[in-house]
Amino acid sequence: MTEQAIAAFQHNLRGRVIQPTSADYDAVRALYNGMIDKRPRLIARCIDTADVITAVNFARDQNVLVAIRGGGHSGPGLGSCNDGLVIDLSMMKSVRVDPATNTVRVDPGCTSGDLDHATHAFGLAVPLGIVSSTGVAGFTLGGGTGYLTRKHGLTVDNLLEADVVLANGSVATASERAHPDLFWAIRGGGGNFGVVTSFLFRAHPVKTVYAGPIFWDAVHARQVMRAYRDFLPTAPEDLGIFVGLKTVPSIEPFPKEGWGRRACAIIGSYNGLPEAGQRVLAPLLDTLPPPIFNWMGEMPFPAINALFDPFFPKGLQWYWKGDFVKSLPDEAIDIHIAEAAKAPTELCLMHLYPIDGAVRRVSRDATPWGARDASFSMVIAGISPEPRDAEALKSWGRAYWKAVHPYNMGGGYVNFMFDDEPDGRVQAAYGDNYERLAVAKMKYDPNNLFRVNQNIAPASA
Repeated sequence: MTEQAIAAFQHNLRGRVIQPTSADYDAVRALYNGMIDKRPRLIARCIDTADVITAVNFARDQNVLVAIRGGGHSGPGLGSCNDGLVIDLSMMKSVRVDPATNTVRVDPGCTSGDLDHATHAFGLAVPLGIVSSTGVAGFTLGGGTGYLTRKHGLTVDNLLEADVVLANGSVATASERAHPDLFWAIRGGGGNFGVVTSFLFRAHPVKTVYAGPIFWDAVHARQVMRAYRDFLPTAPEDLGIFVGLKTVPSIEPFPKEGWGRRACAIIGSYNGLPEAGQRVLAPLLDTLPPPIFNWMGEMPFPAINALFDPFFPKGLQWYWKGDFVKSLPDEAIDIHIAEAAKAPTELCLMHLYPIDGAVRRVSRDATPWGARDASFSMVIAGISPEPRDAEALKSWGRAYWKAVHPYNMGGGYVNFMFDDEPDGRVQAAYGDNYERLAVAKMKYDPNNLFRVNQNIAPASA
């Protein structure tokens, strides 16, 4: 890239082109995961689709490595690259709700919190994750599970249309009617096929929910996990609820007598009145010992999605491992408890998110996200504010995953994968859908311009 080429690029871009000499270079290039440090040659802060087209054309014509950043929440830091171009979409944050059709159009720089804020005013919500800082774009392109998934499906099951800037610089509006092969591919195939500049989602009536966390001492973890496993198939789909192994954080507002105690938590959201939510949970809670605390209560839906934000600010050290889980036998529960107890820091956790209800009413080949017969999506997350803990987080996460993986399915959720996965893990994540993805990749990105991701090789490669 010559200085002349870069100057021409900036001239044609409405947004800014940030270089290592720019005063805000370090601030803009900083990643959500503080464990990862990348130094791109250029960062193009796009403000509209025309800017994205300009940036894609520049990256292709200059033959430079390109990474796409949406909300900037990627655990493995796939929203950036070394010595290449970052197409930064974080300035594109418009959300437009249509209450007449219960749909919402969302720009790619939006977070889950941005979307929740806009839809909540209309008594609506889109199935998304459990942390409001999660980027809508990357989350959606990977599949997406959250509190509303049991009733309304994955995030990709609620995607109606998307505008995609392709590797050749053209724009395709993908839906069931137009470019259906591309529409199929982006619903779980990640950022392999182009840069999505607009998402159109179906939204659902959600306003106030009965939600929150319940924590038990770890001595009860086996009983809690077994009870949760057995209760879930009987629970109404309006209850989105997951189980986790954690530590009670040693900070307010957690009760001081619980600080630092290993714990098993059930965290959920019931879309209905508190009295109904209490009745729904009674068959589970009545079989269990008293918890350390039960903070289930009435709250606006955006509040439960933002409940954990204060504990996970940008810049923490993160290491993730994930798997899809078909069943949860008692032996696997015992291994989970034993491995979780070895966590090197208080923030480390394991979560099991349910895969049932509406997810299973969609066929395995309807989207690339094909784990429709799984029961859970598991994530093991090593987390710390201290860089000195990085290797301990990795060692713990890898050992935990290795111990429990024999009880799990071959693949995992691509958004929980880092760059050190065993060979074949991406293929295993997609199963029988992988070959179809490779064909779509060959059609829409034959030269693999978009490869800073959980990459799908073009079919002929």
